[in-house]
Amino acid sequence: MQEAEQASLNHEILNTWRPGETLGEHMERRGVSRREFNKWCLKMISLMGVATVTGGISNAQEIADKMAALKRPVVIWLQLQECTGCLESTIRSYNEEIGDMVLSAVSMPYVELLMAPSGEAANQALEDAIREPHILVINGSVPVNDGGVYCTVAGDTVENMLRHCAENASHILAVGSCAYFGSIQAARPNPTGAVGIRDILTDRTVINVPGCPPIGDVITAVIMYILTFDRAPECDLESRPLMAYGTRIHNNCPRRAHFDAGQFVNVFDDENARECFCLYKVGCKGPDTFSPCPIVKWNGGVSFPIQSGHPCIGCTELYFFDRMTPFYKTLPNVNGFGVEASANIIGAVGVAGAGAAIAAHAVGSAIHYRKQHMKEEANVSLPAFGDAPGSPDKEIEE
Repeated sequence: MQEAEQASLNHEILNTWRPGETLGEHMERRGVSRREFNKWCLKMISLMGVATVTGGISNAQEIADKMAALKRPVVIWLQLQECTGCLESTIRSYNEEIGDMVLSAVSMPYVELLMAPSGEAANQALEDAIREPHILVINGSVPVNDGGVYCTVAGDTVENMLRHCAENASHILAVGSCAYFGSIQAARPNPTGAVGIRDILTDRTVINVPGCPPIGDVITAVIMYILTFDRAPECDLESRPLMAYGTRIHNNCPRRAHFDAGQFVNVFDDENARECFCLYKVGCKGPDTFSPCPIVKWNGGVSFPIQSGHPCIGCTELYFFDRMTPFYKTLPNVNGFGVEASANIIGAVGVAGAGAAIAAHAVGSAIHYRKQHMKEEANVSLPAFGDAPGSPDKEIEE
Protein backbone atom coordinates (compact mmCIF):
# COMPACT_ATOMS: atom_id res chain seq x y z
CA MET A 1 0.00 0.00 0.00
CA GLN A 2 2.84 2.37 0.84
CA GLU A 3 4.48 1.67 -2.53
CA ALA A 4 1.24 2.51 -4.32
CA GLU A 5 0.83 5.73 -2.34
CA GLN A 6 4.44 6.72 -3.03
CA ALA A 7 3.99 6.01 -6.75
CA SER A 8 0.85 8.15 -6.79
CA LEU A 9 2.68 10.96 -4.98
CA ASN A 10 5.62 10.80 -7.40
CA HIS A 11 3.20 10.96 -10.35
CA GLU A 12 1.47 14.00 -8.84
CA ILE A 13 4.82 15.75 -8.30
CA LEU A 14 5.88 15.11 -11.89
CA ASN A 15 2.61 16.44 -13.27
CA THR A 16 2.55 19.55 -11.08
CA TRP A 17 3.79 22.63 -12.87
CA ARG A 18 6.54 24.63 -11.21
CA PRO A 19 6.38 28.45 -11.12
CA GLY A 20 7.62 29.92 -14.39
CA GLU A 21 8.06 26.50 -16.01
CA THR A 22 7.59 26.23 -19.77
CA LEU A 23 5.81 23.43 -21.61
CA GLY A 24 9.12 22.09 -22.95
CA GLU A 25 10.70 22.05 -19.49
CA HIS A 26 7.61 20.44 -17.98
CA MET A 27 7.51 17.69 -20.60
CA GLU A 28 11.23 16.99 -20.19
CA ARG A 29 10.81 16.66 -16.42
CA ARG A 30 7.95 14.24 -16.99
CA GLY A 31 10.21 12.03 -19.07
CA VAL A 32 8.86 12.98 -22.50
CA SER A 33 11.71 12.55 -24.99
CA ARG A 34 12.64 15.14 -27.57
CA ARG A 35 11.58 12.72 -30.27
CA GLU A 36 8.10 12.34 -28.78
CA PHE A 37 7.75 16.09 -28.38
CA ASN A 38 8.94 16.71 -31.95
CA LYS A 39 6.43 14.24 -33.37
CA TRP A 40 3.65 15.83 -31.35
CA CYS A 41 4.62 19.30 -32.57
CA LEU A 42 4.40 18.12 -36.18
CA LYS A 43 0.97 16.62 -35.58
CA MET A 44 -0.23 19.89 -34.10
CA ILE A 45 1.30 21.86 -36.99
CA SER A 46 -0.62 19.76 -39.49
CA LEU A 47 -3.88 19.96 -37.52
CA MET A 48 -3.52 23.72 -37.08
CA GLY A 49 -3.05 24.09 -40.83
CA VAL A 50 -0.24 26.59 -40.38
CA ALA A 51 1.13 25.90 -43.88
CA THR A 52 -1.02 28.73 -45.25
CA VAL A 53 -0.15 31.02 -42.36
CA THR A 54 3.60 30.64 -41.97
CA GLY A 55 4.59 29.72 -45.49
CA GLY A 56 5.06 25.98 -45.14
CA ILE A 57 6.42 23.12 -43.10
CA SER A 58 9.91 24.66 -43.23
CA ASN A 59 8.79 26.81 -40.30
CA ALA A 60 8.37 23.77 -38.05
CA GLN A 61 11.44 24.76 -36.04
CA GLU A 62 10.06 28.19 -35.19
CA ILE A 63 6.63 26.82 -34.30
CA ALA A 64 8.08 24.03 -32.17
CA ASP A 65 10.16 26.60 -30.28
CA LYS A 66 7.01 28.64 -29.64
CA MET A 67 5.21 25.57 -28.29
CA ALA A 68 8.13 24.56 -26.08
CA ALA A 69 8.32 28.09 -24.63
CA LEU A 70 4.62 28.25 -23.67
CA LYS A 71 3.89 28.98 -20.03
CA ARG A 72 0.75 27.46 -18.62
CA PRO A 73 -2.29 29.62 -19.43
CA VAL A 74 -5.66 29.41 -17.72
CA VAL A 75 -8.67 27.94 -19.54
CA ILE A 76 -12.18 28.23 -18.10
CA TRP A 77 -14.55 25.68 -19.65
CA LEU A 78 -18.25 26.43 -19.14
CA GLN A 79 -21.01 23.93 -19.84
CA LEU A 80 -24.33 25.65 -20.26
CA GLN A 81 -27.52 24.20 -21.80
CA GLU A 82 -25.93 21.17 -23.49
CA CYS A 83 -25.36 17.40 -23.43
CA THR A 84 -21.59 17.20 -22.52
CA GLY A 85 -20.93 15.68 -25.96
CA CYS A 86 -18.38 18.32 -27.00
CA LEU A 87 -16.15 17.87 -23.96
CA GLU A 88 -16.58 14.11 -24.23
CA SER A 89 -15.37 14.39 -27.82
CA THR A 90 -12.28 16.27 -26.65
CA ILE A 91 -11.22 13.98 -23.82
CA ARG A 92 -12.04 10.76 -25.69
CA SER A 93 -9.93 11.55 -28.72
CA TYR A 94 -8.03 8.50 -29.93
CA ASN A 95 -4.96 10.67 -30.26
CA GLU A 96 -3.92 10.32 -26.62
CA GLU A 97 -0.63 12.15 -27.15
CA ILE A 98 -2.35 15.31 -28.35
CA GLY A 99 -5.07 15.15 -25.73
CA ASP A 100 -2.59 14.63 -22.91
CA MET A 101 -0.20 17.32 -24.15
CA VAL A 102 -2.92 19.93 -24.55
CA LEU A 103 -4.40 19.21 -21.13
CA SER A 104 -0.86 19.48 -19.76
CA ALA A 105 -0.31 22.77 -21.57
CA VAL A 106 -3.26 24.51 -19.93
CA SER A 107 -4.64 24.94 -16.45
CA MET A 108 -8.36 24.20 -16.27
CA PRO A 109 -9.40 25.16 -12.74
CA TYR A 110 -13.07 25.17 -13.69
CA VAL A 111 -14.58 22.50 -15.95
CA GLU A 112 -17.71 20.97 -14.44
CA LEU A 113 -17.52 17.56 -16.11
CA LEU A 114 -13.95 16.87 -14.96
CA MET A 115 -13.28 18.88 -11.80
CA ALA A 116 -13.21 17.35 -8.34
CA PRO A 117 -14.38 20.37 -6.29
CA SER A 118 -18.09 21.06 -5.85
CA GLY A 119 -20.27 23.60 -4.10
CA GLU A 120 -18.47 26.57 -2.58
CA ALA A 121 -15.04 25.16 -3.50
CA ALA A 122 -16.04 25.05 -7.18
CA ASN A 123 -17.43 28.58 -7.04
CA GLN A 124 -14.20 29.83 -5.45
CA ALA A 125 -12.10 28.06 -8.08
CA LEU A 126 -14.07 29.88 -10.78
CA GLU A 127 -13.73 33.27 -9.10
CA ASP A 128 -9.98 32.80 -8.67
CA ALA A 129 -9.60 31.85 -12.34
CA ILE A 130 -11.69 34.78 -13.59
CA ARG A 131 -9.28 37.25 -12.01
CA GLU A 132 -6.49 36.05 -14.31
CA PRO A 133 -6.33 36.51 -18.09
CA HIS A 134 -7.83 33.35 -19.51
CA ILE A 135 -9.22 31.58 -22.57
CA LEU A 136 -12.96 31.02 -22.20
CA VAL A 137 -14.42 27.88 -23.79
CA ILE A 138 -18.20 27.53 -23.96
CA ASN A 139 -20.32 24.44 -24.56
CA GLY A 140 -24.07 24.78 -24.84
CA SER A 141 -26.68 27.45 -25.49
CA VAL A 142 -28.09 30.20 -23.27
CA PRO A 143 -31.83 30.15 -22.42
CA VAL A 144 -33.27 33.66 -22.11
CA ASN A 145 -37.02 33.04 -21.73
CA ASP A 146 -38.59 33.52 -18.29
CA GLY A 147 -35.51 35.20 -16.93
CA GLY A 148 -33.20 32.34 -17.90
CA VAL A 149 -34.58 29.93 -15.27
CA TYR A 150 -34.17 26.90 -17.54
CA CYS A 151 -30.43 26.63 -16.86
CA THR A 152 -28.81 27.94 -13.70
CA VAL A 153 -25.52 27.31 -11.88
CA ALA A 154 -25.12 28.05 -8.18
CA GLY A 155 -28.49 29.79 -8.18
CA ASP A 156 -27.62 32.21 -10.98
CA THR A 157 -28.53 32.13 -14.65
CA VAL A 158 -25.92 30.87 -17.09
CA GLU A 159 -26.28 34.16 -19.00
CA ASN A 160 -24.97 36.08 -15.99
CA MET A 161 -22.28 33.47 -15.47
CA LEU A 162 -21.20 33.76 -19.11
CA ARG A 163 -21.00 37.55 -19.03
CA HIS A 164 -19.00 37.45 -15.80
CA CYS A 165 -16.48 34.93 -17.13
CA ALA A 166 -16.08 36.79 -20.42
CA GLU A 167 -15.05 40.11 -18.85
CA ASN A 168 -11.36 39.22 -18.51
CA ALA A 169 -11.13 36.58 -21.26
CA SER A 170 -8.38 37.02 -23.86
CA HIS A 171 -10.14 34.70 -26.36
CA ILE A 172 -13.62 33.19 -26.41
CA LEU A 173 -14.38 29.87 -28.12
CA ALA A 174 -17.89 28.64 -28.87
CA VAL A 175 -17.25 24.89 -29.04
CA GLY A 176 -20.14 22.98 -30.57
CA SER A 177 -23.05 24.26 -32.61
CA CYS A 178 -25.15 24.82 -29.46
CA ALA A 179 -22.65 27.34 -28.14
CA TYR A 180 -22.52 29.51 -31.24
CA PHE A 181 -26.14 29.68 -32.44
CA GLY A 182 -28.22 27.52 -30.08
CA SER A 183 -28.45 24.42 -32.31
CA ILE A 184 -31.07 21.83 -31.30
CA GLN A 185 -32.23 23.76 -28.22
CA ALA A 186 -32.86 26.81 -30.41
CA ALA A 187 -34.77 24.85 -33.06
CA ARG A 188 -38.49 25.50 -33.48
CA PRO A 189 -40.47 25.95 -31.27
CA ASN A 190 -37.57 26.80 -28.88
CA PRO A 191 -39.55 26.87 -25.58
CA THR A 192 -36.56 27.99 -23.48
CA GLY A 193 -35.64 30.85 -25.80
CA ALA A 194 -32.20 29.33 -26.37
CA VAL A 195 -29.63 31.46 -28.20
CA GLY A 196 -25.93 31.15 -28.89
CA ILE A 197 -23.25 33.21 -27.22
CA ARG A 198 -22.87 35.27 -30.40
CA ASP A 199 -26.28 36.75 -29.45
CA ILE A 200 -25.16 37.45 -25.87
CA LEU A 201 -21.57 38.67 -26.21
CA THR A 202 -22.30 40.99 -29.11
CA ASP A 203 -19.33 43.24 -28.37
CA ARG A 204 -16.74 40.44 -28.34
CA THR A 205 -15.08 38.31 -31.02
CA VAL A 206 -16.24 34.71 -30.68
CA ILE A 207 -14.40 31.86 -32.43
CA ASN A 208 -16.91 29.31 -33.70
CA VAL A 209 -15.83 25.62 -33.57
CA PRO A 210 -19.10 24.02 -34.71
CA GLY A 211 -20.29 20.45 -34.91
CA CYS A 212 -22.61 18.19 -32.98
CA PRO A 213 -20.10 17.54 -31.56
CA PRO A 214 -16.91 18.85 -33.24
CA ILE A 215 -14.03 16.42 -33.76
CA GLY A 216 -11.86 16.39 -30.64
CA ASP A 217 -8.57 16.95 -32.48
CA VAL A 218 -10.03 20.05 -34.15
CA ILE A 219 -10.99 21.52 -30.77
CA THR A 220 -7.52 20.98 -29.34
CA ALA A 221 -5.85 22.27 -32.51
CA VAL A 222 -7.75 25.57 -32.31
CA ILE A 223 -6.78 25.97 -28.64
CA MET A 224 -3.12 25.22 -29.42
CA TYR A 225 -3.17 27.67 -32.33
CA ILE A 226 -4.27 30.45 -29.97
CA LEU A 227 -1.66 29.49 -27.39
CA THR A 228 1.15 29.27 -29.97
CA PHE A 229 0.45 32.43 -31.98
CA ASP A 230 -1.43 34.47 -29.36
CA ARG A 231 -4.14 35.28 -31.86
CA ALA A 232 -7.24 33.71 -33.34
CA PRO A 233 -6.88 31.71 -36.57
CA GLU A 234 -8.25 33.17 -39.78
CA CYS A 235 -12.00 32.58 -39.89
CA ASP A 236 -14.85 32.62 -42.41
CA LEU A 237 -17.95 34.82 -42.24
CA GLU A 238 -19.47 32.53 -39.60
CA SER A 239 -16.31 32.82 -37.45
CA ARG A 240 -15.24 29.23 -38.21
CA PRO A 241 -11.46 28.67 -38.42
CA LEU A 242 -10.59 28.20 -42.09
CA MET A 243 -7.84 25.76 -41.15
CA ALA A 244 -10.57 23.23 -40.38
CA TYR A 245 -13.77 24.54 -41.96
CA GLY A 246 -12.41 26.00 -45.20
CA THR A 247 -13.78 23.41 -47.60
CA ARG A 248 -17.03 21.55 -48.21
CA ILE A 249 -17.41 17.92 -47.21
CA HIS A 250 -18.51 17.36 -50.80
CA ASN A 251 -15.10 18.41 -52.12
CA ASN A 252 -13.25 15.64 -50.27
CA CYS A 253 -16.00 13.03 -50.13
CA PRO A 254 -14.88 9.48 -51.04
CA ARG A 255 -18.22 9.07 -52.89
CA ARG A 256 -17.72 12.20 -55.01
CA ALA A 257 -16.94 10.24 -58.15
CA HIS A 258 -20.35 8.55 -57.95
CA PHE A 259 -22.03 11.95 -57.62
CA ASP A 260 -20.24 13.14 -60.76
CA ALA A 261 -21.26 9.96 -62.56
CA GLY A 262 -24.92 10.28 -61.54
CA GLN A 263 -24.80 7.14 -59.40
CA PHE A 264 -27.02 7.60 -56.32
CA VAL A 265 -28.44 5.59 -53.45
CA ASN A 266 -32.22 5.76 -53.87
CA VAL A 267 -33.31 3.77 -50.82
CA PHE A 268 -31.23 2.76 -47.83
CA ASP A 269 -29.76 -0.72 -48.23
CA ASP A 270 -30.55 -0.99 -51.93
CA GLU A 271 -27.95 -2.37 -54.32
CA ASN A 272 -26.59 1.13 -54.96
CA ALA A 273 -26.04 1.57 -51.22
CA ARG A 274 -24.06 -1.67 -51.14
CA GLU A 275 -21.93 -0.29 -53.96
CA CYS A 276 -21.23 2.85 -51.86
CA PHE A 277 -22.89 5.20 -54.35
CA CYS A 278 -23.56 8.86 -53.51
CA LEU A 279 -26.02 9.54 -50.65
CA TYR A 280 -27.30 12.85 -52.01
CA LYS A 281 -30.81 11.58 -52.85
CA VAL A 282 -31.31 10.13 -49.37
CA GLY A 283 -30.58 13.47 -47.73
CA CYS A 284 -26.81 13.99 -47.62
CA LYS A 285 -26.04 17.64 -46.83
CA GLY A 286 -22.35 17.33 -47.73
CA PRO A 287 -22.64 19.67 -50.77
CA ASP A 288 -23.75 22.50 -48.47
CA THR A 289 -21.62 21.76 -45.39
CA PHE A 290 -18.14 23.01 -44.50
CA SER A 291 -16.35 20.57 -42.19
CA PRO A 292 -13.06 18.63 -41.85
CA CYS A 293 -14.85 15.29 -41.36
CA PRO A 294 -13.54 13.64 -44.59
CA ILE A 295 -9.94 14.59 -43.76
CA VAL A 296 -9.55 14.29 -39.98
CA LYS A 297 -12.36 11.72 -39.54
CA TRP A 298 -13.58 10.21 -36.26
CA ASN A 299 -12.43 7.43 -33.94
CA GLY A 300 -8.75 7.91 -34.60
CA GLY A 301 -9.15 8.55 -38.32
CA VAL A 302 -11.17 5.39 -38.92
CA SER A 303 -14.25 6.80 -40.62
CA PHE A 304 -16.91 9.53 -40.75
CA PRO A 305 -20.70 9.34 -41.31
CA ILE A 306 -20.72 9.34 -45.14
CA GLN A 307 -17.94 6.76 -45.34
CA SER A 308 -19.93 4.59 -42.92
CA GLY A 309 -23.06 4.83 -45.05
CA HIS A 310 -25.02 7.61 -43.37
CA PRO A 311 -25.76 11.01 -44.97
CA CYS A 312 -24.18 14.14 -43.55
CA ILE A 313 -26.79 16.16 -41.62
CA GLY A 314 -24.92 19.47 -41.90
CA CYS A 315 -24.31 19.92 -38.17
CA THR A 316 -21.56 22.55 -38.65
CA GLU A 317 -23.93 24.90 -40.48
CA LEU A 318 -25.93 27.78 -39.03
CA TYR A 319 -29.37 26.71 -37.73
CA PHE A 320 -28.86 23.26 -39.25
CA PHE A 321 -31.65 21.61 -37.27
CA ASP A 322 -34.26 23.85 -38.89
CA ARG A 323 -32.57 24.37 -42.27
CA MET A 324 -31.45 20.80 -42.99
CA THR A 325 -34.49 18.84 -41.84
CA PRO A 326 -36.05 16.48 -42.83
CA PHE A 327 -32.59 14.90 -42.70
CA TYR A 328 -33.41 12.13 -45.18
CA LYS A 329 -34.93 14.34 -47.84
CA THR A 330 -32.93 15.54 -50.84
CA LEU A 331 -31.37 18.93 -50.31
CA PRO A 332 -33.45 21.24 -52.54
CA ASN A 333 -31.13 24.04 -53.64
CA VAL A 334 -27.43 23.34 -53.32
CA ASN A 335 -25.16 26.38 -53.47
CA GLY A 336 -22.04 25.08 -55.11
CA PHE A 337 -20.12 25.05 -58.35
CA GLY A 338 -23.19 24.72 -60.55
CA VAL A 339 -22.84 20.99 -61.07
CA GLU A 340 -24.49 20.18 -57.74
CA ALA A 341 -27.65 22.14 -58.58
CA SER A 342 -28.71 19.55 -61.14
CA ALA A 343 -27.81 16.43 -59.20
CA ASN A 344 -30.89 14.50 -60.28
CA ILE A 345 -29.92 14.56 -63.94
CA ILE A 346 -26.15 14.84 -63.75
CA GLY A 347 -23.84 12.57 -65.71
CA ALA A 348 -20.13 12.51 -66.15
CA VAL A 349 -20.20 15.11 -68.96
CA GLY A 350 -19.20 18.68 -68.19
CA VAL A 351 -17.77 18.20 -64.71
CA ALA A 352 -14.12 18.88 -65.54
CA GLY A 353 -14.38 22.62 -64.91
CA ALA A 354 -16.16 22.10 -61.61
CA GLY A 355 -13.60 19.48 -60.62
CA ALA A 356 -10.76 21.93 -61.23
CA ALA A 357 -12.41 24.59 -59.10
CA ILE A 358 -13.04 22.08 -56.32
CA ALA A 359 -9.45 20.85 -56.40
CA ALA A 360 -8.13 24.40 -56.19
CA HIS A 361 -10.39 25.14 -53.25
CA ALA A 362 -9.29 22.00 -51.42
CA VAL A 363 -5.62 22.77 -51.93
CA GLY A 364 -6.22 26.23 -50.52
CA SER A 365 -7.50 24.79 -47.26
CA ALA A 366 -4.78 24.25 -44.69
CA ILE A 367 -6.44 21.12 -43.37
CA HIS A 368 -5.63 19.55 -46.74
CA TYR A 369 -2.02 19.26 -45.57
CA ARG A 370 -2.80 16.97 -42.68
CA LYS A 371 -2.35 13.59 -44.34
CA GLN A 372 0.96 14.61 -45.85
CA HIS A 373 2.37 16.03 -42.66
CA MET A 374 1.20 13.21 -40.42
CA LYS A 375 3.51 10.85 -42.36
CA GLU A 376 6.62 12.95 -41.74
CA GLU A 377 8.93 12.91 -38.73
CA ALA A 378 9.65 16.20 -36.99
CA ASN A 379 13.36 16.95 -37.38
CA VAL A 380 13.63 20.12 -35.35
CA SER A 381 15.87 21.11 -32.46
CA LEU A 382 14.34 22.34 -29.24
CA PRO A 383 16.45 24.53 -26.95
CA ALA A 384 14.17 23.63 -24.02
CA PHE A 385 15.44 20.06 -24.39
CA GLY A 386 19.09 21.08 -24.49
CA ASP A 387 19.46 21.10 -28.28
CA ALA A 388 21.71 23.48 -30.11
CA PRO A 389 19.83 25.61 -32.67
CA GLY A 390 19.51 23.73 -35.94
CA SER A 391 20.91 20.46 -34.58
CA PRO A 392 19.51 17.29 -36.20
CA ASP A 393 17.35 14.91 -34.25
CA LYS A 394 19.71 11.96 -33.91
CA GLU A 395 17.29 10.10 -31.66
CA ILE A 396 14.77 9.49 -34.41
CA GLU A 397 14.83 5.94 -35.68
CA GLU A 398 12.25 3.51 -36.80
